[in-house]
Amino acid sequence: MGKTEKFDHMKLIGEYAGGHKALITLGRFLAAVSAVLALIPYYDLWKIIKLAVEGKETEKISHFAWMAVILTISSLLVYIAALLCTHIAAFRIQANMRSMLMRRIITLPLGVFDEDGTGKIRRIVNDSTAATETFIAHNIPDKTVAAITPVGLMVLIFAFNWKIGLICMIPALIGFMCMMSMMGKGMQEKMAEYQNALETMSSEATEYVRGVPVVKTFGQTIHSFKRFKASIDGFGKWATDYTLMLRTPMMGFMTCINAIFAFIVLAAFLVTRDGTSSADILNIMYYIIVTPLITVALTKVAYSGEAEMTLIDALKRVENIMEIEPLKDETSDKKPLDNSIELENVTYRYKDATRDALKNISLKIQQGEHVALVGPSGSGKTTLAELLVRFFDVTEGEIKIGGVNVKDIPSEELMRRVSFVFQDSRLLKKSIYENVALARPGATETEVLAALKKAQCMDIIEKLPAGIHTVIGEKGTYLSGGEQQRITIARAVLKDAPILILDEATAFADPDNEAKVQAAFKELSKDKTLIMIAHRLSTVVSADRIFVMDNGSVVSSGTHKELMEKQGLYRKMFDEYMTGIEWKVGA
Repeated sequence: MGKTEKFDHMKLIGEYAGGHKALITLGRFLAAVSAVLALIPYYDLWKIIKLAVEGKETEKISHFAWMAVILTISSLLVYIAALLCTHIAAFRIQANMRSMLMRRIITLPLGVFDEDGTGKIRRIVNDSTAATETFIAHNIPDKTVAAITPVGLMVLIFAFNWKIGLICMIPALIGFMCMMSMMGKGMQEKMAEYQNALETMSSEATEYVRGVPVVKTFGQTIHSFKRFKASIDGFGKWATDYTLMLRTPMMGFMTCINAIFAFIVLAAFLVTRDGTSSADILNIMYYIIVTPLITVALTKVAYSGEAEMTLIDALKRVENIMEIEPLKDETSDKKPLDNSIELENVTYRYKDATRDALKNISLKIQQGEHVALVGPSGSGKTTLAELLVRFFDVTEGEIKIGGVNVKDIPSEELMRRVSFVFQDSRLLKKSIYENVALARPGATETEVLAALKKAQCMDIIEKLPAGIHTVIGEKGTYLSGGEQQRITIARAVLKDAPILILDEATAFADPDNEAKVQAAFKELSKDKTLIMIAHRLSTVVSADRIFVMDNGSVVSSGTHKELMEKQGLYRKMFDEYMTGIEWKVGA
């Protein structure tokens, strides 16, 4: 599925089509037959007009009329058959694309979803595959008809009176040149810019809607969301510039295709200036009926070109996902000897970043040891935790669990051994029971309830209409940020992995429940290797060791008491934290 130097979208569609590729070819052929059949009645129409003007053999008019009706109905039926073929192929291709995308997505590093955002990936899976389905089902037969019809019309136009036909083709040719000037190489880039702008606005709009309660509480406007406002302004400027760029050729195109009647009048004047014959009257009447079809044909060509550019952009976005390399998953039987963790000269840089997020970090955490990672925002704490569970692979250095490089541990074994609760918790639109049981499929209700109880979630369960079987997000049932966090903590309790990573796991807990959650963590972390990331420094004072991070490096480590005696960054952070929590209004 790799890209070639020139993006061959039809070849790529054929690869996704598999055994249904022949249906696309058949659909094209039937559409071409339909276009030809649709043009033949215009010859019958010419014969009808000729017989009517000459007043001869008028009984034959009925014959040609019925021939026109039969051919028109036949054209319609053949076109329906063409649509049937392309629709069957389109549905299969869309299904294949989504299946292949999902198979690739589940193999991608989890960090990809943090970098690109689940919204962007979901839009590619849904919208890009839908654009492909629409093009194959509708635009391929339409494009075939749009290609055949102008050729057939030119035959009809030049067959009866080439002088009138030539004059009538002048505006069509000028309009076609105007249209082609709009469909140049830069248009594909513009289509990509358009889709990117929509993608950015969609993403920022989601964030804005989520923040509406805060905006209303503090009486702010859209201007408080600068990125959302910037995305709207950017799209508006792009749309204005794009419209101005196409204004002149579009005016030329629309003027020409609607000026065909004026040229028919001109042709009639030139043909009849030396006298009028019945043949001239016949031809002029015929061209008045047939020539406007050129307008319809050129418009279809324009729209089919736009649809093709949308398809190419959609396929490129799909290919961008398919080309992301999954993490190499070892099939070896290597298993960690214990639950210790060791980092050796670990360096990591995010995609397209200009500096390292982590720089040459070396540390060792013994089995059963409870450690904490603290430091200013952006110091690399969460990045380090994500590297431990292979959200990404390190740029340099090694991470070992039980003496084995995490790259050499099968993913299932790694996930079985490590449990984590990150600050941006996620719940599915399923029941509480199903959300918690994700940690251990097949867990009984009793086991799930026990985990929820240890995670201090019983007050949540008691107020829900169907208890643990209440579906989150259904019938107005929603959980607060702190409540969602506690449900994810229950997952970790149920999983009961020997290595536990907590990234701001109590960030959304209210003061009343924080003590209970901390007690649950104390019970949960017994005999486990615990790595805790926290901004609330009161939660890490009892850790066996605290690693202080700053600007992607570990600047100091030790117990709470040792670090307080060093008068370094940790002491400064702790003093500021204590000052903050002791602050009172009017003090």
